[in-house]
Formats: sequence, C-alpha cells, structure tokens
Amino acid sequence: MARGTDLFSAGSDTAYFVKAAIVGLLVGGLATGFHAGLEFLFAQYAALRNTLGTGLLPYVVSVAISSLCVVGAYLLVQRVAPEAAGSGIQEIEGAMEDKRPVHWPQVLIAKFFGGLLALGSGLVLGREGPTIHMGAMTAEALARSHDISAADHKGLLAAGAAAGLAAAFNAPLAAILFIVEETRRQFPFGYRTYMAVIIASILSAAVTEQLTQTGPLLVVDVQYLPVWSYVLLAVLGVLLGALGVFFNWTLIAVMDLFVRIPKALRWLPALAIGAVTGILLNAFPDATGGGEDLVHDLITSNYGVLALLLLTFLRFGGVLFSYASGVPGGIFAPMLSIATCAGLAFGVLAVQTLPVEDNFRAACAVAAMGGFFAASVRAPLVGVVLVMELTGAYALIMPVLVTCTTASLTAHHLGGRPIYEQLLDRTLRLSGQSPDSEPDKTPVQLGTRNS
Repeated sequence: MARGTDLFSAGSDTAYFVKAAIVGLLVGGLATGFHAGLEFLFAQYAALRNTLGTGLLPYVVSVAISSLCVVGAYLLVQRVAPEAAGSGIQEIEGAMEDKRPVHWPQVLIAKFFGGLLALGSGLVLGREGPTIHMGAMTAEALARSHDISAADHKGLLAAGAAAGLAAAFNAPLAAILFIVEETRRQFPFGYRTYMAVIIASILSAAVTEQLTQTGPLLVVDVQYLPVWSYVLLAVLGVLLGALGVFFNWTLIAVMDLFVRIPKALRWLPALAIGAVTGILLNAFPDATGGGEDLVHDLITSNYGVLALLLLTFLRFGGVLFSYASGVPGGIFAPMLSIATCAGLAFGVLAVQTLPVEDNFRAACAVAAMGGFFAASVRAPLVGVVLVMELTGAYALIMPVLVTCTTASLTAHHLGGRPIYEQLLDRTLRLSGQSPDSEPDKTPVQLGTRNS
C-alpha cells in the first residue's frame, strides 16, 4: 500500500508524467479548437467575398474587415498581454531563463482570440506560434497548482510548448527535437523533463489526429533522386542559408522600425497592413494566409520561374510586416511557403537547363522547406524531421539532410544567429535587461508585470 502511495506522491516520476499527460491532452484539445475556429473564419470570409462578386465592392469590404480584425488583435494584445504578440517562443525561452514574467490567463485570452482575429484576417502568419505559446501557458497553469521544483516547472513549460507544436503540424517527433535543439540553453535536460516532453507531444498529436482525422498535412508524392543531384541540393542549401540570414535581419529591422513609431499611433501600421491584406485577398490570394494549403497546390501546379519569384517576394514581405504589426502569429508556416516558392523556382530552372527529371522540382520544394527553416531557426534536425512528418516524403531524407546541413553551415559562416535567440535578446533589451547576463537563479516571477 505504501509503495502505491509513493508512486503517485507529489514528487514521484509517475505523478510528474501524469501532469505531462494532462498537459498533452489539454493542449491537443485547445489547439484543435483554435484550428477549427480558424477554418470556420476562413470559410466564412471566403464565402462572403464570393457572394460579393466582382468589381470594387469585394475590395472595399475586405479592406474594412481585415483592417478592423488586425487593429482589434493589436489592441487586444496591448491591453491584455503585450507578451502575446508574435509567436511567443522567445517569451517561453525567456521564462525558462527566469528573465520573463509569465501571466498565463492573460496570454491565453490574448493569444486565442487575438490569434483568431489576426490569422482570420488573412495575415501571412502561422497558427503554430499561438498554439506553442498557449501550450506553454496551459502547462504553466497546471504547474502553478502544484508545488514542484524549478527544473520540473521549466520542464512542464517545455512540454506544453512541444505539445503546441505537435498539435499545429501533427508532428510530434519534430516537436520533441525542437525542444532539444531550440531550447538547449534553457531546457533542464533530465530523464523526467525529457520524458515529459515526449509524453505531452505524443498525446497532443494523438488528440489532434483523433479529432480532425488527418494525417500528414502536406503530402507530396516524390521519388528517390540520383546521388549526383545532391550537389544541386547543396547549392540550393547555400542559397537558402543566405536567404535565412537575410530574413532574420530584415525581420528584426522591420520590428525596430515599427518601435520608433509613437506608442499611441502604433495601431496605424496594423490598420495599413490589414488594408493591404484585404486587397491581396482579392487580387492575389496566394500572397495571403499562413500558406499551409498553398504549399501542396504550388508543388502540383506548373508555375513559371517569374511567378514563383514574385510570390516569394510577396510572401517574404508579407510575413515581415504581419509579424512586426504586434499581433499573435507564428513564422513557421510562412517560412515553409516562402521556401516552397524559392525551391520550386530553383527546381524549375534546373529542369529547364540541366538533365534532371521533372520530379526534381518537387524534391527541391521539399528540401527547401527544411533548408530555410534550418538557416533561420538554426535547428537542422528539426527542419529535416518536420518536413518528413509534414510531407510524408521519406524518400527524400538524404536530400533534405544535405540541404539543411549546407543551409545551416552557410548561415553560421555568414554570421547569422538563430531567429528566436535574436528575438529574445531584442525583447530583453526593450525591457531594460541585458541579453548577455546569466539567467537568474530565482524562480520565474509570476503574477507581476514589467513596468
């Protein structure tokens, strides 16, 4: 009897793993509800535009709706939880370093409803940012209800974040590796915390798959490539490495530009970005949205090089301004769509000028998704596994690994830094903290806001 009691005592492994399991189940349900809400908004908004027919009216209505939604999301975030802007991954890392406060009720409200408004308006942002941040806040709510150690507390935060990523893309293995590679500086690695991440990721993805009845989100039919073509994919990786460094630099630059605007007027960029999004929803819809549905359509269509480069440019600029507007949203999904456009352009040029089969286009698109992710986030293994889980293109493991490796190496030699490391440093500087200081040894500050 005593032995059974020990199994479920507050500090036992079993009790901790039960907490992780509850986190996974809750996050899976929450993320599925968030995704369902977005799908409903997308469908209703598209139906409205279709009923308005052609001419000027659909543009006027779309500009009005998207502008109001983006401004509404911005104001909600600013008044309820400013830290809910963007993806929130840097906020989770900051909390695990004991440098950022955690206000889980406010963040959940701002992230969920602000995310619905922002993403539903058509901004070039991904749903994975909100689900990762909401996952960590769900774990925080559970952690605060129990007396646990600082390491276990941070382990649950990581488990919640992983569960959010697993639910967003139905990619539990990539979510686990994301914690290992991305939060290696902050994650208190140990048997308990690592297993908690695994348990939460598996259950979150299982709940999502059960409720949505979906498998891989971006299934791509590919064939094995000849080994000599890996040289071309290495060249693609070098180009993506440079693009990833440029993406990180421009994202920070645009965000810094927006900060220079007087605080009372920062809703104006949100208004303008929403208006442009409303126009593009009618004039060029492929340039809007997170891009999850766009990726498969691009690969199966026969876009020309110029059209692909134009779409790359529009979506590249779209995610920069959408993210800098201060609303909730992630950059993973937009990065995948940008990479798909750039990779397809490279593949089309290769097919037209070199003795390679037409299926090389799709291979370049898949490899580029991993390469661009690796260059920006600097997590090459996550890039490989995420692309495999999303596309089911397991025949391309070696080509994707080649592209991710060369992209990551190129980004490193160009002096680039991981995007979330840069975002965290920027957040700490704006809050008056030194990014280079060592993490505090005191517990995470709860229930207090920075002035």
